[in-house]
Amino acid sequence: MSAALHARIDAAAARSLRFLTGLQADGLPRGVLRFSPRDEAADWPGMLLPGTYNGVMGLDLLGGLANLAPQERAGLVQWILGHRREDGVFRIAGMNEGEVFKKPDPAETWRYIDFHVTNYALGALQALGHHTPVLDFAAPWLDPLTLKAWLAERDLRDPWLEGNNIVNLASFLLLMEEAEGAGAMTILFDWHDRLQDPATGFWGVGQSLGGERLLHAMAGSMHNFHLWYAAARPLPYQERAVDYVLTRAPAWHSACIDVDEVDLLVHAADTGDYRRAEIDAWLRAKLDAILSRQNADGGFADTFDQPWRQDGWRAGPVIPPGASTSFATWFRWIAIAMIDTHLWPGRRRWNFRSMIGIGYRRPQSND
Repeated sequence: MSAALHARIDAAAARSLRFLTGLQADGLPRGVLRFSPRDEAADWPGMLLPGTYNGVMGLDLLGGLANLAPQERAGLVQWILGHRREDGVFRIAGMNEGEVFKKPDPAETWRYIDFHVTNYALGALQALGHHTPVLDFAAPWLDPLTLKAWLAERDLRDPWLEGNNIVNLASFLLLMEEAEGAGAMTILFDWHDRLQDPATGFWGVGQSLGGERLLHAMAGSMHNFHLWYAAARPLPYQERAVDYVLTRAPAWHSACIDVDEVDLLVHAADTGDYRRAEIDAWLRAKLDAILSRQNADGGFADTFDQPWRQDGWRAGPVIPPGASTSFATWFRWIAIAMIDTHLWPGRRRWNFRSMIGIGYRRPQSND
């Protein structure tokens, strides 16, 4: 049974490598990728940035960057850096005031978008060997009062959004000099310790209602958990988080939910044997569910019933349900690769991100 699954994974990986490399944008440096074969860049050239950072990290995970020559890597790095402002924030061209929304406060909306795009752009640059980020925009959060005030404004009625905010900020703080970021991380851990729900292991208002409230608390909290993984600290109430995910069917969901569930279970299994046999069986079933829905073009879709928009860009392009994208393909492969490393350690080399956020995998002794 395992040999058949291994063959399915490897064949699917080869198809996705062809899909991602086939997204190459005409007339631009090698590795600049369209977001999908539908070529949103024709009308929305800004989508080349998320097409590229998602695609580059997907290719890196699958081992597909090895054939980029040094001068090609350098050209791609410079193209990505062309989207960086002086303070270090990366912006998607065409995302304009009045066309974005995440929160009623425009400053909060832009901060969410800037953190998210910058985290992913930096991840792509790291995959390409560029490790000198500009982080001036994040420097204010090194001040204890600024960080505490910002944390006090986090709205845990939307824990999924805030989980992204927190892991992205933490990723920048961890990239700063250790002496500068250490105090900030202590404040972040203290805030989390006060607000974590012992019954679930998650953060979020209304979790006891179950349903979507609890699901969104899980999806958001998986991001927060990365702080513990990176610091090699024991995660409080981790067993309760495992209990929740194991109540869910190991079926195909959105690319985000699937990677959240897998990330949570795999990292929990790294540190103990709690419900190990059930986790293993659940992950095998999830692996089959994901592999079974690879598109004919070799890519993966986010969902088959909902259109997709770039996060926060309400006036941006709309991707139809079922379409393969660099985003969904990378996310699906994070889940597949995490399952593979857990069930069959060392079977295949996967290049996970070293920077916390989606795609991060805590290093293992066999890596």
